[in-house]
Amino acid sequence: MQHRTVGDLMTHSVVRVQRGTLFTEIVHVLHEHDITAVPVVDADDRPVGVVSEADLLAKAARRVDPSLPAATRAKHEATTAEGLMTSPAVCARPEWSVVEAARAMEERHVKRLPVVDAAGRLVGLVSRSDLLRVFLRDDRAIRQEIIEDVLVRTLHEPPSAIGVEVTNGQVRLSGSVRDEDVVPVLLRLCRSVDGVVSVDHHLAAGADSGGRVRD
Repeated sequence: MQHRTVGDLMTHSVVRVQRGTLFTEIVHVLHEHDITAVPVVDADDRPVGVVSEADLLAKAARRVDPSLPAATRAKHEATTAEGLMTSPAVCARPEWSVVEAARAMEERHVKRLPVVDAAGRLVGLVSRSDLLRVFLRDDRAIRQEIIEDVLVRTLHEPPSAIGVEVTNGQVRLSGSVRDEDVVPVLLRLCRSVDGVVSVDHHLAAGADSGGRVRD
């Protein structure tokens, strides 16, 4: 089974700024390219942080309070990308799956990930909207992959014994499998197919009847 990776989905042409880029210059970059955040890179093009609209607005909206921690005051007083950025940068690799990238975004509470190569250099940027593109996949392509890759190549199940219907990414399986132990494996593999939203089944094992289970 072939899954779309971060490398397939990411934006390859990435706008970036340097540590010393000034506040107003960053604002111009975001406006000119119609983006909401920009990676900050070092002299070797390795991401060291990200400056977002939220970082810039936080500075614009707050007055420096002497009672705040020194690190917070320093960020409010900063005028360059190095002081304004959120760091360290949470990065992805091109070979990551959609699941890995989505998990990293959720765990680190970020909306985008700079993508780096083996040397740590910036090669792309992947956002939440990029990851969601897998769910635009055509129903016919999803059905074909389930039949050819999941049923035939992986599980060696006769496709004539199992009906596969896909509507708006929702998969419905019916028919019979040779062994009841195959059912949870089949469901797991179907859920892992790019573009699948849910799996609903009414499968029987051999001559036994099965119950309908909703994913």
